[in-house]
Amino acid sequence: MPYTFVPKQKHAKAYIMYPISEKSASVVCRAIKKKPLVRAKRLLEDLNLKKRSLQGKYYSKAVKHILEALNSCEKNAYALGLDSGRLMVHASAHLGPATRRRRRKSAWGNRLKRTYIEIILIEKGKEAVKPVKKAKQKNEPTPKLGD
Repeated sequence: MPYTFVPKQKHAKAYIMYPISEKSASVVCRAIKKKPLVRAKRLLEDLNLKKRSLQGKYYSKAVKHILEALNSCEKNAYALGLDSGRLMVHASAHLGPATRRRRRKSAWGNRLKRTYIEIILIEKGKEAVKPVKKAKQKNEPTPKLGD
């Protein structure tokens, strides 16, 4: 599947389809977008435990699946060797394929909810600069022109 954008920095991706509402998934994705990984995970865990709410709702089914995708993407970032302290979250939700439940006599029933969740963890910020030790130079006497 094509991603919404390809970042120039180092990044890790996860793109998974879940049986959740696209509307509630996009509300949760907008809440964690452009946040550091630690803050996004804390928000999702608080929503899951019903300590915090978004617009008066907990979006428990969407939060559970998005947290699962975020953990998967974090493991991908670890495998790629990205610095977990500098990871920023890009999350988006897209409508999945239209699947319908069959009923009797070849009639079609309800439309099932399917949503693609895209999580990209982008490594941002300045890299830690390692101090370089300078080698001590010996003071050699400068040669005189007359010698």
